Amino acid sequence: MRLVLFKRTDLSLQAMEALAGTETGMTGSKLAAAIGTTTSYLPQVMKPLVGSGWVLATSGPRGGYLLTADVGEVSILDIVEAVEGPTETGQCVLKGAPCPTEDPCAFHFSWVRARDALVNELGATSLGAALHPIPVKGE
Repeated sequence: MRLVLFKRTDLSLQAMEALAGTETGMTGSKLAAAIGTTTSYLPQVMKPLVGSGWVLATSGPRGGYLLTADVGEVSILDIVEAVEGPTETGQCVLKGAPCPTEDPCAFHFSWVRARDALVNELGATSLGAALHPIPVKGE
């Protein structure tokens, strides 16, 4: 698992947020402007969201994008994995290859616990909750 998310993931989250604020969707040019990208790059951002069935894309002069998903049902982890791929790669953070079961690396068990905590938190956080966060006491 990488601890780096790419710009396309950030733009995908922003696109979902922008579309959640509309009832009729947005044209590609308006959506691109809203999330700070180009209309030529927008299809690459939207492809995983459309492929996951969360967004409907229509082409033509009146085309654009429409959010079809319930933001309470799509988790941040769902979006990250749709754009970036699986978070579990099976690769050791030290060796770049799978940790051997009989001789795991020094970080193996603590990394597995930390990864599981991160994945559980992202999986438990819906897009709707991320758009309207409830402050945590002490933050």
